[in-house]
Amino acid sequence: MNSLFLVICISLATLSMAQTSQPIATKKSKQLTIHNHTRTDDYYWMNERDSKPVLDHLQLENEYTENYFKPLQGLVGGLMKEFDERINPNEISSPFKLNGKIYQVKNIEGKDYQQIVIVEGKKETLFLDENERAKGHSFYELVDWSPSPNNELLALSEDFVGRRKYNITFRQNKNGKFLKDKISDVSGSLVWANDNKTVFYVKKDPQTLREFQIYRHELGTETKNDVLVYEEKDEMYGVGIGKTITDKYLVIYSFSSTTSEMQLIDANNPSEKPVVFLKREKGHLYEIAHHENGFYILSNKNAVNKKLLFSSVIPSNLESCKEIRAHDPSTLLEGIAVFKNYLLIEERNNGLLKLKLSNLKSNEEKYISINEETYFLGLGVNDDYLTDELFYSYNSMTTPSTIYKYNMNTGEKVIWHQKELLDKNFRPDNYESKRIWAIANDGTKIPVCLVYKKGLDLSKAPCLLYGYGSYGYTLPDVFSATRLSLINRGFVFATAHIRGSKYMGEEWYENGKFQKKINTFTDFINAAEFIGNMGYCDKNKIYAQGGSAGGLLMGAVANMAPYLWKGIISQVPFVDVVTTMLDESIPLTTGEYEEWGNPNDQEFYNYMLKYSPYDNIYRMNYPAIYVTTGYHDSQVQYWEPMKYVAKLREYRTNENPLVFECNMDAGHGGGSGRTNERLEVAKVYAFILNLEGISK
Repeated sequence: MNSLFLVICISLATLSMAQTSQPIATKKSKQLTIHNHTRTDDYYWMNERDSKPVLDHLQLENEYTENYFKPLQGLVGGLMKEFDERINPNEISSPFKLNGKIYQVKNIEGKDYQQIVIVEGKKETLFLDENERAKGHSFYELVDWSPSPNNELLALSEDFVGRRKYNITFRQNKNGKFLKDKISDVSGSLVWANDNKTVFYVKKDPQTLREFQIYRHELGTETKNDVLVYEEKDEMYGVGIGKTITDKYLVIYSFSSTTSEMQLIDANNPSEKPVVFLKREKGHLYEIAHHENGFYILSNKNAVNKKLLFSSVIPSNLESCKEIRAHDPSTLLEGIAVFKNYLLIEERNNGLLKLKLSNLKSNEEKYISINEETYFLGLGVNDDYLTDELFYSYNSMTTPSTIYKYNMNTGEKVIWHQKELLDKNFRPDNYESKRIWAIANDGTKIPVCLVYKKGLDLSKAPCLLYGYGSYGYTLPDVFSATRLSLINRGFVFATAHIRGSKYMGEEWYENGKFQKKINTFTDFINAAEFIGNMGYCDKNKIYAQGGSAGGLLMGAVANMAPYLWKGIISQVPFVDVVTTMLDESIPLTTGEYEEWGNPNDQEFYNYMLKYSPYDNIYRMNYPAIYVTTGYHDSQVQYWEPMKYVAKLREYRTNENPLVFECNMDAGHGGGSGRTNERLEVAKVYAFILNLEGISK
């Protein structure tokens, strides 16, 4: 009886999906010509934001997606229930110190947003409730919050739309009342001067959304009278603002992908003119850390993996600085931090991060490292220049996050905060993680990190392979409580550390950009082939997932090796590379030239055409694909995945699931709030599990 009932249910579900025909988009041919080459784009019209045809078609796509997931509601709901039973609804962050006060961020059962509390001994005082701020809004994001140096005021940067155009407001902490001051359409980052009344913030270009101006605002004055401190004229550069740990300087950053420049302002004299630290030099990337005795400088000049220098004053040039750590071709220097008595260097060697501490008085050196094949090691919040205590975090693909308090004098460490799951049956030693080395087409070894449940027959297991591989960003191999729902159902989860990241150093990045970009895609394909052929999973059950530039990766590997994937999850995907990079009116385009190249140059144009997913869709069988986007996405515009799916529907020669969902209330990061975030994960898992015939 039960088997018959199950068959009937499956038949009805199949019938329901069959009765909902997939949306077929209207074609309006547009010719795009450059370099004596013409492309025909039948779906170019989809960039007409807010037009009726666009909104109507998105509605059809979302209705189709809703109908697709209707038979899977039980599975989605079951996954959501698992998440809730595994993750503490009242989960709290590690305590951290700012301006001498200790804060914690708390989740509250039944609420989507977090609360920030001040901790004094055993007493907690509510400092900020995001749920109150989010009331009446379908989207809310608190991007930054910053107490004034005397802790009497709080500056908030918030987004109520999802377009990453933030508003800054100011609250009196004593009575909770907000000042009249309001700064609109900014980047979100801000810094206080030491006078407790002057703030510096970053303005965006309203069309391109490039962060290009630094303004100074004095509380109690009209925003229209704010002073323009610095404007970056070069469209290849963006700007940012920060403050040294010594509180001596405000720092203005100008940067592109390949070049940086910093300017300093005395934090006690905020009206002073900025002073350039080291004048920009094409190809020179540097960062600084201020100590009372001078400046530590991390520089890539004649040092691809960077070298460390010191100058007691603002230097006239790099040559006048003292080299204290020479370039090492095997070790990437990722970052530096200073304290009164210690210098900390973040080193990446053979893909793994170590923290190196140098005593500035004795010159004694020691490492904080982990003896594992793969893990995540990073700094916690370390805001106190005078301290000898360092906070750092550790977790792995099998172990939830732990924050350690480390005494830099004695080497003693204690657990400061440990994340625990509600599920008392969870044991890290029930799972196994390892790092393997796949072989690329050119013989290069590609690191791939795996996690799965012990005892699993790997050769029969489906695998979800995740990748990114752009901008030099290295995916962290971290624990995921939601991912356990996939692993516990017999999946292997894998991360491919392909070229385009900095996992194996700066050259790893350089060999995955510009006219070497195709290495990124072939590395991912080779990684999948390796884990399948070597028995780390069932080679017929490999799924791929990536977002943003990782969505470009998904689009490229779907075209290049469609036979390899049983399913692909492509989130906010950058798939219309050539057209987007030729349109300088689209937000952030010109700054991207240093990552992808400028297609106004025919050589780059021809190369991009080789891999641009939208331009390389063929009449062939494609795997099952689930594409997501946000209508207010400012980084990858909604129309890229929209037209990509429309063209896929037209060209593909099979009927595998092709599902496209556009969240009309979201931006690049997806929907806001804990419930929406978990729902998005649950739907991805349900899409994959359904293809595996797993209904519970």
